[in-house]
Amino acid sequence: MNQRSQDYVVTVVGALLGAMAGYLFFTGRGRDLRHRIEPSVEDFARELVSFKGAVARARDVASQGWRLMDEVVSETTRQAKPF
Repeated sequence: MNQRSQDYVVTVVGALLGAMAGYLFFTGRGRDLRHRIEPSVEDFARELVSFKGAVARARDVASQGWRLMDEVVSETTRQAKPF
């Protein structure tokens, strides 16, 4: 994608986001919609935080497993050397 195409895409996306924000914050129907979806957005945010914690715990467990594997391999290598 060349620079001109990227500029068009960024401009269109910016215009759409601006129009959406204007609708949600400056019209009565937009405010009503925003108030109806806020609880769902908050629930989604909580789920993301929970998922982030689960991923961090899984990463820690995997890291511990790799450290243990490294220790076992290095101990086996040390014992296998005859001198």
